[in-house]
Parts: sequence; C-alpha cells; structure tokens
Amino acid sequence: MKKTALHNKHIELGAKMVPFAGFHMPIQYSGVNQEHNNVRNNVGVFDVSHMGEFLITGEHALELIQKISSNDASKLFPGRAQYSYLPNAKGGIVDDMLVYMMDYHRYMLVVNGSNIEKDWNWIVNQNNVGAELENISDNLSLIAVQGPKAAKVLQSLTSVNLLDIKFYHFKIGSFAGIENIVISATGYTGSGGFELYVPNKNAEKVWDSIFNLHIENEIHPTGLAARDTLRLEMGYCLYGNDIDEQTSPIAAGLGWVTKFNKEFIGKEIIESHKNNGTENQLVAFELLERGIPRKDYQIVDSNEKLIGKVTSGTMGPSVKKAIGLGYIKSSYNKLGNIIHLKIRNKLIPARIVQLPFYKNS
Repeated sequence: MKKTALHNKHIELGAKMVPFAGFHMPIQYSGVNQEHNNVRNNVGVFDVSHMGEFLITGEHALELIQKISSNDASKLFPGRAQYSYLPNAKGGIVDDMLVYMMDYHRYMLVVNGSNIEKDWNWIVNQNNVGAELENISDNLSLIAVQGPKAAKVLQSLTSVNLLDIKFYHFKIGSFAGIENIVISATGYTGSGGFELYVPNKNAEKVWDSIFNLHIENEIHPTGLAARDTLRLEMGYCLYGNDIDEQTSPIAAGLGWVTKFNKEFIGKEIIESHKNNGTENQLVAFELLERGIPRKDYQIVDSNEKLIGKVTSGTMGPSVKKAIGLGYIKSSYNKLGNIIHLKIRNKLIPARIVQLPFYKNS
C-alpha cells in the first residue's frame, strides 16, 4: 500500500488511518463533525495526495483533450481550470476530472486516485494525435486548504494575492518559500479555499508552514470522512458511488459540463440521452423520519414498488438532516415528491429536494 509524502505527519497527529484508493490515508483526526464544522467556519487542511495528475503537452495537446473530455477545453486560458469527465464509448463515465491550462500547449488533468491506472491507460490508448503524455502522480502532493478564512490565513505565506484568484482559476508562484507552486481556487467542500500542488520533497515544509499559523487561527487537519460529508452537502458526485462506467452523465446531472459543439468520445449516445431522456435520474433527498441513508439502500414508492437505489448518504453536520443522493425512475423525479427508503425493513419517507443541501456557501 502506498503512503503519501505526508504520512508521518498524520501518524504524529494521531489520525485514524485506513486503506483508500491504494493509499494509507487519514479518515479522521478529532472527529468527523468537528472537522466538518471547522471547514464550514474556519480552515481545514486535507492531504489529498492520492489524486492523480497527468501532463498533456505539445501542439496536439488540445486536440487530444477535446477528444477525451466532455467539456470544451478551447475556452480555457493559462490560469483557468474546468470541471469535466472522461466519457467512454458506451455513453458512460471513465472518471470525472479537472482540466488545468498551465500554458499554451500545456495542460494538467487531475483524476481520482482509485482510477489513476485505468484513466492513464484509457488516455494513452486514445492518443492517436501525437500529444505528449506524462504521468506525474507519484511526484506531486496535493494539499487542500478549505474554508471561508483560507485566503486570510494563507496570505502571509505567499506573495500571490489570493483574493485575486477567482473560483476555478489558479496562479503559479512562491508559497512558504518554495517556487512554482500551483495555487488553485478549487475544492470539494463548497466552503471556498485553495488546493496546492506541491513537489513531494516540499510537502512537509508546506504542511508545517500552514500549521505554524495555528496559534492565531482555527486551522485543523481534516480527514477523508469529513471531505465526504462536505461534498455530499453540496451534492457533488463521488466516482464509484454516484457515477461510474455505466452511468449516463445526463442522468447524473452533468449536462452542464457536456458541450455538444465539438466531437468527443461517446457524443452520439450522450446526445441521445439529452434529447430523449434517460430511464433513471440522480435525485437529492432528505429523510423525513429518523434514519441514515446508506449506499445501495433500496428506494421504493408508496406501494413498495422498487424505483431505485441510494448512491450516497449521511447525516449532514451543517444541515443537521439525514441527506442522500440516489437514482430513481425518471417518472418519479419531481421536486417535493415523497419517496421511501428501505432501512432495516422499515419504510422511511424522504422528500426530493433541490441541490445543494447546504445553502450558505
């Protein structure tokens, strides 16, 4: 099992460690609710170095990205990033990802840690245009500093004006005395903040520099469990739960990052889903009685007819409700509709609601 460059830091902090995406990762430190609420109100720091990074360079880089990515990368400029996904030939999803335009003819893709090898092989096999590819996943650490006070707290560590970096933009500059750090205004929490792409050899220095500011600020290490509750309160999809190789991106609500003004793998099938609809659709729901929704719980109608299943669920620490995502028959998908979850042979009513669950972002 792999260890990130920050593994020893997590052990020193007493983190509960678990296997995740082939890595030994911190699931929590002080507790999920405390870590979650701290991100919503102050600053939480995550080691998410299990994520994968690929460089695509050369004069054919954009051509390859346009082929393999659902979003329109021609709209990018140096310093701009976009959310996208890798469609497969059957209209499903190989993975979701971020696309960064680092410079002209130079892009970085950021993919899920559990899919690095699969994604790399997929992209290599699609590269019939002569783009240059490099897998730099093992060279980089990714430190996410999330929360409404992140810019204020981090500003003393960099000459880059952090307030100037708009959402889904980034700058490359000095951070904690280290040059050429990618400082990206992205994240998976819905509470603002930054993601720092740092060479492994510098990861501990950057981590320590951030926590040396703790005396005057509420900065706390945050594990993957809180990362999951934070993303779910925003309704962000998690690969392997809410989206996978069989999922129609249209059914998953990813039409907003699917641009049909260009050619890409699986376009014809996905466009037919857009025009003709899909059998199932991803919905957000909140429970109306006690219970916690879990992945694969059955969703039924009032007559106990099976209409779908839960893909993600939790007790939302900020919204203080049991919330979840799941796929149901499209005919049942109407805001306010009551559906039922089978939890330990009990029928628990739930209401279909609008995302995000957490509205104060």
